[in-house]
Amino acid sequence: MALPYDDPDLAHAQLTVLARQIPMLFIILTTNALALAATHIDTAPPFLTIVMPALFCLLCAHRVRFWHRFSLTSVDGAGALRFLRTITRVVAILGLVFTGWSLALYPYGDSYAHCHVAFYMSITVVSCILCLTQHRSAALLLTFLVLIPFTIFFLITENLVLIAMVGNVAIVTWGLIIIMLRNNRSFAKLVVAQRNAQRLSNENLRLAQQDGLTGLPNRRRFMAELDDTLAAAQQSGACFAVGMIDLDRFKAVNDSYGHGAGDRLLEQIGARLATIAGADRFIARLGGDEFGAILKDTASEAAILAFGARLQALLDAPFALNDTALATIGCSIGVATFPQTGQTAEDLFERADYALYDGKQHRKGEIVLFSQALETEIRTSSQIEQALRNADLERELWLAFQPIVDATTNAVPGFESLARWQSPELGAVSPGVFIPIAEHAQLINHITLVLFGKYLDAVRLLPAHTIVSFNLSAHNLSSRATMAKIQEMLRGSGVSPSRVSFEITETALLRDFDLAAETIETLHAMGASIALDDFGAGFSSLGYVHRLKLDKIKIDRSFVSNIENSETAPKIIRSLIDLCRNLEVVCVVEGVETPAQLALLLSLGAKLIQGYLFAKPMRLEAVTAWYESRNRLALPLYPDRLCG
Repeated sequence: MALPYDDPDLAHAQLTVLARQIPMLFIILTTNALALAATHIDTAPPFLTIVMPALFCLLCAHRVRFWHRFSLTSVDGAGALRFLRTITRVVAILGLVFTGWSLALYPYGDSYAHCHVAFYMSITVVSCILCLTQHRSAALLLTFLVLIPFTIFFLITENLVLIAMVGNVAIVTWGLIIIMLRNNRSFAKLVVAQRNAQRLSNENLRLAQQDGLTGLPNRRRFMAELDDTLAAAQQSGACFAVGMIDLDRFKAVNDSYGHGAGDRLLEQIGARLATIAGADRFIARLGGDEFGAILKDTASEAAILAFGARLQALLDAPFALNDTALATIGCSIGVATFPQTGQTAEDLFERADYALYDGKQHRKGEIVLFSQALETEIRTSSQIEQALRNADLERELWLAFQPIVDATTNAVPGFESLARWQSPELGAVSPGVFIPIAEHAQLINHITLVLFGKYLDAVRLLPAHTIVSFNLSAHNLSSRATMAKIQEMLRGSGVSPSRVSFEITETALLRDFDLAAETIETLHAMGASIALDDFGAGFSSLGYVHRLKLDKIKIDRSFVSNIENSETAPKIIRSLIDLCRNLEVVCVVEGVETPAQLALLLSLGAKLIQGYLFAKPMRLEAVTAWYESRNRLALPLYPDRLCG
């Protein structure tokens, strides 16, 4: 008889079914009551045949209307229990009233009318049991309230027909009660099973939307949250911001300490980011070392910068990698705002990503808000990308060559080949512009193969004693197919691998150090040499010098541009030259433009120089003329070292 107080979910499920069945109960009561009143209208008092049925009809109509309009959306488990208690009390009252009313009609009319009273009470109690099957306590209470008076009343009539009817009703009711109890138990088990299945489904959904390493929401959950936030903002007119967060030095940790340390670092980062997440700050891990943030009801620059500063402070604090090692990571952040810089989720995500990309390229470690200037840059990039996709690369791409000069002997031991693009639509496009766009558009591997074919043709025409370098991008090194094709082209070219030098940057190594190291070893095995370009401009170059077999290091031009006015630049360059000498690695200084810079570099021990002072990058056909214009053509003093 007790309600399921220990299982609110079951109570809610019972109420859900009852809400559909109780209106039928009242309709049955009304119909049967009107039929019984009609058979007694000529014999019983008007109070019993007109007034009472009218009141029953009004009451039942009111309850049918109530349950027809009833909604379960705002009813929880506790509320469902309150409804079930109310239903029990209402059933008890109605059972007593209808029983008393029907028995009050028995003295009137003939034997048929008497049988109708018995039939009315029996069929009504059976119908009510069926309608209240999911509310066991109410069904049993109604059965007792109707069946006990019904049985006692008709047994004392000493009418064999009515007594037989009582026996039939008792047997049928007993069977219905057994069936009801079994169904009730099955219903409870079904509710438990559905609840467990729902919990499992919810858990699977949670796992599907959660990053397993950091515990933060994952990319799928982030995109769903972005869609929901956008829809709410469009409806309310609110503003919000989307941020893309990229860790600045995470790759170096992975390469130096291993992926296990990288995973532990990500766990700590996730824990820190979780401390600033909340109802209005949604933070997720999008993949790798990239995270996303949605700043709800926020679009002011001051609020965004304040959040970014707080986030950077969290990530700038040292992380413990093990018992002895600490790491400082830092991050770059790109932000787009709604509705100022994007109207769709896709636009906001892409613009925040572009702002992050711009920051990583030019303002690493800063917060970059998407601006009109970046919008213009996107349009320009899109135009350049489209032109690249439609370009006749074999005809439009060409190579320029800049000599590397031994300033102590005036010899020219080598050249660097530099990519150039002359677009019929856009004119001359700088490699500093089209190469990053080609990388972003996944076109760089094809461009590299086209340029490498031209490079091999040019090497055969350049002086036989020179080494000619070719630049590889991060995307090239991380593409096994591209590197395999480059090796195949080199083997079939007839060019000696000893004349080939591949220049790579620290950025290329950061993308996938293990794969890059494997590729470098393969190129070495073929006889080609490897140069590390822009040395000193990155964070971990010394680590790469130690771990990789390098043949040449090129000191970044940033140290040379202000060497005459800097106190530290000459010291750094001297240290790097000494490092290369001690490691027996060829050292080239880039970006030399003035005789004063050259004189100072020579005093520091520099020998191999590359820069505008000797020659700007030139077409292949101009190299011969450049040679002829020099005062003296000398072979390298130390060809074994200079050729790496």
